[in-house]
Amino acid sequence: MIHLDGLYKKYGDKVALNGVDIKINDGEIFGLIGHNGAGKSTIIKSLVSIIDFDGGNIFVDNQNLREYRDVIKTKIGYVPDSPDIFLRLPVSFYWDFIAKVYQVSEEVKNNRIAEFKKIFDMNDDDYNCNIEELSHGMRQKVIIVGALISNPKIWILDEPLTGLDPQSAYNLKELMKKHAKDGNIVLFSTHILEVAESLCNRICILKKGNVLFTGTIDELKANNSIDNLESIYLKMIDEKGIQDE
Repeated sequence: MIHLDGLYKKYGDKVALNGVDIKINDGEIFGLIGHNGAGKSTIIKSLVSIIDFDGGNIFVDNQNLREYRDVIKTKIGYVPDSPDIFLRLPVSFYWDFIAKVYQVSEEVKNNRIAEFKKIFDMNDDDYNCNIEELSHGMRQKVIIVGALISNPKIWILDEPLTGLDPQSAYNLKELMKKHAKDGNIVLFSTHILEVAESLCNRICILKKGNVLFTGTIDELKANNSIDNLESIYLKMIDEKGIQDE
């Protein structure tokens, strides 16, 4: 389980997270929904220790991130919101590096890479070139494979479907479903409400670092006279959110 307990983060004078309290259970796909600047990426980057938060706590399996950071990192596979990282590294070197960091054996690494190459339709030419030589979509696949090589319990995916072709996007969604069904956690952010509706066990709607709603899609619809998720979301952001400055 992941528990964000009163998470607070400020950039200069801007409050990015304002006491966010969320619990994410084992065995579920949990979606972070919100406009740009809502706090989705700040939550994710706090969880994966890219940035530090200013207040509150993060607990993973009842362990405080501040005290057990290195242990918790081994449980997480992370896909950032942009695949434009480690661009000068060969794809194979990047995957080897990730496998060594997570202490994945050579045999297991090779088997998993072979499986993922089939799932995401990657050929040997893609495997042997530098990341910077690939298209945006192919870079996204490389980063996703790297995140999943260690078979981590927790998948944290920041806009993971961006740039993927329809078949690869479908296959990733199926992997997410299976991972959660096996008792693990998938936390992801998305701007695509239809994806959230079809995939998520529960969602959190954010605006300017504040939680507007946490629960299931059915609960969200039950509390609104509108049945369309997009319309409900836009209405909440407009009427229930923190007032614009």
